[in-house]
Amino acid sequence: MKKIALIGATGSIGRQVISVVANHPDEYKIVAMCAQSRSKALAEAAEVCGAEYFAAEDDRAGALSVATRADADVIFNAAGGFAGLEYSFAAAKAGKTVALANKETLVCGGELIVPLIKKGALIPVDSEHSAVWQCLGFDFEKPFSRLIITASGGPFRGYSKEKLERVTPAQALNHPTWKMGAKITVDSATLLNKGYEVIEAHHLFGAPYERIHTVVQPQSVIHSLVEFPDGALIAQLSRPTMEIPIQLALSFPERLETVVEKMDFTKAFDINFLPLERGEYPLYSLALECGCSGGTLPCALNAASEVAVRAFLDGKIPFTAIYSVAYGVISRTVREDVQSLEQLTETDARARALAVQIIG
Repeated sequence: MKKIALIGATGSIGRQVISVVANHPDEYKIVAMCAQSRSKALAEAAEVCGAEYFAAEDDRAGALSVATRADADVIFNAAGGFAGLEYSFAAAKAGKTVALANKETLVCGGELIVPLIKKGALIPVDSEHSAVWQCLGFDFEKPFSRLIITASGGPFRGYSKEKLERVTPAQALNHPTWKMGAKITVDSATLLNKGYEVIEAHHLFGAPYERIHTVVQPQSVIHSLVEFPDGALIAQLSRPTMEIPIQLALSFPERLETVVEKMDFTKAFDINFLPLERGEYPLYSLALECGCSGGTLPCALNAASEVAVRAFLDGKIPFTAIYSVAYGVISRTVREDVQSLEQLTETDARARALAVQIIG
């Protein structure tokens, strides 16, 4: 039986991890968990799973003990936000295998984590990176020509600037194909999230940015493709669900049954590819610029966007101002080479304060 320590137990991904484990009680057991707050939901989740230990993030020592749990075979990092980086860092230093669903770990701290974690011990959970991993035959060192990351295009593809300025939080949270948490849903509407995924792919697969491409695939059925030197392409297809990559991160190298509805090829359906019009998605372009520059800029961008998205959801700024705030922070941030977790924490704090100042 594989033992799991779950970080971010009460979030969208964390709840799905608990569901996957419940569907395979003979295969997995959650032995410890933590969440953002010591809530009734966390206590109930721990009781349902039979977890021996649970903690809240404000109990820093307790939360970090989950990330380094000695009897855990896998540390599943589903924490939301910058805090997730510290858990990944602690797990990596402890020599643990990490199933990674926390974007900030690689977006902000990829230059720290990748050299630190042991080979094969960082398992991607994002559907796009899981798809690439599968297309490479689970071999991070397999040669390829290009990684092709797919994007739905979000709910506002084709909108004019004037129409985007009138977008409401309710509209931004109504993603056409995925059901996710609020922050990542808004980031998917701006395609900032897709820019982050390119940065993650760069660190995960050692791919130069010029060999990572993004294409719009509106049905969200093809999750990513890999092109090989002979021109052949291999794609991973499934219905838009996180259950498959979550379960695969736990079951690897095995594949177990899921309750996910299978693709039905007795009925006609369309799969479309469209070019990503970068002019429509300035935050995607800004993320790539920060990724290519590297250093502390992706960390600053992440912090600024978190503040800006929260302000948008609270009705303080329009949808289009998310980019304005993020760009304002990056334009006033001096790039530094990444040296330590403490440095990234300071970068995060400075960028947040600057974003608040710009919002006013």
